[in-house]
Amino acid sequence: ASSPDEEWPEAEKAEKLARGAALKWASGVFYRPEKLEGLGHYRRRETQRNSSIQSRLKSTVQSYLEGVSAGLEQLRSAAQEVQSVCQDLGAARWALLDSADQFQGLQQMRELMEEHVQLASVVQVLPQIFSVHEVFSHILQLLHGQHLLEAHVELMMVEQIRNDILSQLHLRGLSSAQATVLSYFSGLQDLNESLAKQLWDIVGSSLRLVREDPVLFVTAVRIIEREEKIDDTLLLEATFLPPGRPKGWRQKFYQVLQDTITGARFHAPRMDAEGPGLAKHLAALQKDIVSELRVVKDLMVQCVPAHYNILSVCTATYHQALSSHLQEILREDLDKQGLFLLLEWALRVYHSPEMMGHPDLLPEVDVSALDPLMSSELVDQTERRYVMKVKASVFEWMQRTLEVEFKEWFKEEEPETDHQGFFQSALPAIVMQMLNENIQVASLITDSLQQKIYNMALEELEAFLGRLREALVQCGKEHQQDRAVPKYYISHLLAVLNNNLALSNSVASLHPDTACREVPGSLQAALDRMQKKATQLLLEELLLDLQPLCLQLPSRKWLSGSQLVGSMCEVIDKYAKDFSRVRKPVFTLLLAESELLVANQYLRALLQRKMVCKSREERGQLCHRLLQDATQLRELFCGLGLDQSQQSLEAVFALRELICLKDPALLSLEVLGFITKYPDVSDEHVSTLLDIRGDVSKEVRHVVLEMMAQHPQVLPEGYRPIFSTILVPVPELPFCLRKGKCA
Repeated sequence: ASSPDEEWPEAEKAEKLARGAALKWASGVFYRPEKLEGLGHYRRRETQRNSSIQSRLKSTVQSYLEGVSAGLEQLRSAAQEVQSVCQDLGAARWALLDSADQFQGLQQMRELMEEHVQLASVVQVLPQIFSVHEVFSHILQLLHGQHLLEAHVELMMVEQIRNDILSQLHLRGLSSAQATVLSYFSGLQDLNESLAKQLWDIVGSSLRLVREDPVLFVTAVRIIEREEKIDDTLLLEATFLPPGRPKGWRQKFYQVLQDTITGARFHAPRMDAEGPGLAKHLAALQKDIVSELRVVKDLMVQCVPAHYNILSVCTATYHQALSSHLQEILREDLDKQGLFLLLEWALRVYHSPEMMGHPDLLPEVDVSALDPLMSSELVDQTERRYVMKVKASVFEWMQRTLEVEFKEWFKEEEPETDHQGFFQSALPAIVMQMLNENIQVASLITDSLQQKIYNMALEELEAFLGRLREALVQCGKEHQQDRAVPKYYISHLLAVLNNNLALSNSVASLHPDTACREVPGSLQAALDRMQKKATQLLLEELLLDLQPLCLQLPSRKWLSGSQLVGSMCEVIDKYAKDFSRVRKPVFTLLLAESELLVANQYLRALLQRKMVCKSREERGQLCHRLLQDATQLRELFCGLGLDQSQQSLEAVFALRELICLKDPALLSLEVLGFITKYPDVSDEHVSTLLDIRGDVSKEVRHVVLEMMAQHPQVLPEGYRPIFSTILVPVPELPFCLRKGKCA
């Protein structure tokens, strides 16, 4: 057997703790000898305390024992009572089993009672059932007399009778009898349809009735709401749904109203695609929609329950129907006027105070929360169609303008002039007005359309300049065949240059953004090509008149002091007077190009028909003639307004310096300065110049050409070539001055 300490380890632990606490307390109290005198006092006090604790423990244990004894007694009593109840239940069970046969008789009595109650109910409604057909006739009379509320009350009563009967049959599983009931009440369906037809006719005429006879419309709404409540009740019960339920007449009300709105306004016959017919149609839509929405807002809203949201429904219906209707119209092949009208109407007029933003409709009517009347994709597609139509129209007008302009060139009269005397024609004004008007018209719709039209306008203007250039080339070819045709060829070329300048100055004003007035690079290139071609044709005319004179260079007559260059100056001066009929930027360009042409032809004549000087006197005579000619030509162009720094005749002076150099040994340095200033000079050009001098040895020539090989030149940016277009022929028999033998 185990010891009590092993059975109660907690007690042992508690005792040890208590002993330890007691020792600690005693050592604290009796740590000095004089404290031992009170040992008896402490012993008595602790003895009393232990006695008190033991008494309380005994009292507590005694009370627990008494409670346990009472609980055991109660459990014993409860067990006896449960045993007694079990015996009673067993006796009752045997009694019920003995009475089972008697309960079978009571069940039959219960069934008879239920059948009696049902038969009593049937007997009560028999008069109503037998009078159903009379009620049908009366309902029909009420419907014919438009007494709709009374007719609907009786109709609901008959429906209730039928539904009660069908419900009982459904609960009893007598489905075969339902067909008989439905057949007996078959007239009910026809009456329902007749009533519904009248209701939908009223709803279809609601916009007129709310102004003329709102009572009839209100009656229809009341009947619809009654039926809606019956539907809700039957759906909540969810035990039996009679035939024809739910009717959903409120939803049908919305559908009929929407079909009426859509059918009355948006199923119109095919539209006129040419503009006027469409404009009338859109104006009629605008007027009718605003008028009808005002009726809905002011009158119909008062005739229906608030939860119908009738104004929002009608607004959304008009909006969606309009959106579909516009898509149908856009399927037609509309002209540019029709497309413009449609875009303007959908994007501007529709939201304006003239229509959906009308003061009489605000703030209740708000289409901002609805989808756009035309989607962004449809707007973009329509804008592109409009741009294509405008493009075709612009092309046609420009082509006519070009044909008129081409005919003007061949007339027996000079082109018209402006108030300053500059030649011009109506072409720039016509073209720019046409393009600007289309861009401004597009700005009335959207910025994107304006930008599309602007881009199209620049493309068409660029293409037009190409066709105009081709026409100018054709005119030049005809003039080459007969210089008398056109009679005022040069005047019209000058007018073309002025027109081109006017177009160039006006293009920037077409841009929708005033802060961005840059001309696109491709268009500027087309303008430059046009100016270059007209300038080229003018210079060709000048060249044709100068060539007979240039062919006389060089010659003994020229060298001895003829008026050859004077005649050239007269030709140049005559052309300069014609050039004065163009505006200054182009006039300066023509002078510069003419001066370059004269310098080039003069140098070409010297280099291609070279002379060989046989003596220092001959070189001096040649240098004197070159100085006089170059000075006379330079003064002429300076007098015409071309600055000396812009002239190419300086090359003649430079070439003269090479010929006049007295010491041939210095030629390499002089040639180096010459090719540095004119980097397009070739070895052949320099060799020809050395030949003209007539005093250059093979050694000096070799040194000069070797120096050129060691100093290759690169054309700087912006350099105007002078010598590169002059081809020097292979020397055969150069022309000799005076009686010198040919080398």
